Amino acid sequence: MYSIMLVEDDFMQRQVLKKMILAMNNFSEVYEADSEQLALEIIGKYDINMFLIDINLKESSGLDLALNIRKIQKYEFRQIIFLTTHMEYITQAFKQTHCYDYILKPYNQEEVKDMINKIILNETNSLNNKTDREIIITLKNGIYVGIKTNDILFIEVKGKNCEVNTLNGIYISNNTTLKKMIKLIDCPYIIQSHRAFAINKKYISKIEKVDFKLSVVFFDNSFKTALLGYKFKDNIIAEFKKGKVVIC
Repeated sequence: MYSIMLVEDDFMQRQVLKKMILAMNNFSEVYEADSEQLALEIIGKYDINMFLIDINLKESSGLDLALNIRKIQKYEFRQIIFLTTHMEYITQAFKQTHCYDYILKPYNQEEVKDMINKIILNETNSLNNKTDREIIITLKNGIYVGIKTNDILFIEVKGKNCEVNTLNGIYISNNTTLKKMIKLIDCPYIIQSHRAFAINKKYISKIEKVDFKLSVVFFDNSFKTALLGYKFKDNIIAEFKKGKVVIC
C-alpha cells in the first residue's frame, strides 16, 4: 500500500481531496489529520510515503509542520505537496522544505490525479531499481562478492565488522559500521531494528517479545533470528502489519 498523509483543518475540503485520491487507484492508504499535533502522532506510528499539507492550518503553520517532518531522518527526502489558496508563501516553502509542488484550491481532480500518479510512478520505479540491484562486499584477502539486496535477511554487528546474512550464505564486511552499511545499501526494505541489527522487513515471519525492552525477530525459511530493540519496536511492528489483516 502507498500511504499518503493528508493534513487539512477544513473537514469538507479534506473529504473532497481524500475522495479524489481514493478514486485514482485502490492501492493508496490515506491518513487524515486536522492539526500539526495529530499529524505528528500519526507520522510517528506509520510509514508515510507522501505528505499533502495545508500551508495555512488554523492552530499552526503547515510550513512549520513540514520543517518538523524534515527533521525526522526517514522523511528527509519524502515528497511534500502544499495545499493553498494563495501563492505568497510558496517560494518560502520551496526554499525551506524542498517541497515537490503545490496544489491550488479549489481542487481540480485532473490536476490532483496527474501530480499524485506521477509521484507514485516515479517512486515505484525508483524502489524497484533499489531492491533489485546488487551490492559488492569486500571480504578478506581481496575477495569481492556480489549480493542482491533482495537476498539479504538481516545484518548483524560483530565487533568492528558487519555480518550480512542472506538467503544464500553469510558474508562479513570488515571495518564497517551498521550505519554506513545501511546507507550504502540504500534499500527501503532494509531497516534498523536494534543498535546491532538491521533487518529486511519483507522476510519477517514472527516477532516474539522477550521482555519490556527486547524482542526477537524470526524470518521466513530461516532458523536464524535478529533482535528488536525498544527504540525501534513501534516502527518495525507497524511495517510488519502494513498491508495485512490484523485480527487481534
